[in-house]
Amino acid sequence: MENVYREQNFPSYNPAYPPPQAHPGYTPQEYCPPAYSGSRVASGNPLSVSPAPPGTGFTGGPSLPQDDPPPEYSNSFADAPYSAFSEKAIRRAFIRKVYLILMAQLIVTVGFICMFVYWDTLNGWVWKNPWFTYTLIPMLFVLIIILSCFENARRQVPMNFIFLGLFTVVEGLMLGATTVFFTADAVMWAVGATAFVSFGLSVFAMQTKVDFTKAAGIIWVICLSLITFGILCAIIRSRWLHIVYASIGTLIFAVYLVIDTQMMLGGNHKYSISPEEYVFAALNLYLDVINMFLFILQLIGLSK
Repeated sequence: MENVYREQNFPSYNPAYPPPQAHPGYTPQEYCPPAYSGSRVASGNPLSVSPAPPGTGFTGGPSLPQDDPPPEYSNSFADAPYSAFSEKAIRRAFIRKVYLILMAQLIVTVGFICMFVYWDTLNGWVWKNPWFTYTLIPMLFVLIIILSCFENARRQVPMNFIFLGLFTVVEGLMLGATTVFFTADAVMWAVGATAFVSFGLSVFAMQTKVDFTKAAGIIWVICLSLITFGILCAIIRSRWLHIVYASIGTLIFAVYLVIDTQMMLGGNHKYSISPEEYVFAALNLYLDVINMFLFILQLIGLSK
């Protein structure tokens, strides 16, 4: 049994070399078997082990790969503030761009309104040619569909500014043609009231912690109901019914202005607009202000 154990664990064992216990002052080199030279392949032994590279301090074990690169250093906590800062900077630049475009649209629109209201010749021509107002309505719908449904039309420069400029001009002409049916005082009061309400609602949308974007679907359903109510008002022709219709319409588009403002701001709101959609965001805010102006003008006109 001892011989078998020696053959299995020490294949190159030689009886001529006594075990180390017999010589207390032995050295390992003195009792190294001649047949063992660091590699068992030379002796034909199947339990062969390749020699280790020089300088490793071990001559009997397998060699380990020495060229594995260390893991790359990454500090996600240090990169997070920079990423958040860059996103905030992009969002702020987007908001500035949207409001600059919106201010330019509103200035052009107010200029057209003043031209139709205070230019008597143009005012009288619109009274005699009502087809002008009805012709502008389908043009507006076509431009809105293009800007809303075609991504290239609202993202590619200068195509997006061309379509937005055309829409602003056509909308200004239609609003000017609409205001000729009201007095100049009523129109200016409506302009002032719309500016005051729009500014207040914009500040409110930026400061409030309530997320109005969650109610976008509900407001859309109410808006469809308002359209049906408007058809009913056109059939019945009641003054008080028109006042109720104009009041509800003003309230709905005031809420729409808050929703679109919060979608532009982004942040913790449920829905937001991409910074690449600055034309679409300006179009939404512009339509909210214009529709609110039309309803306020109708309220002032009916009250007189």
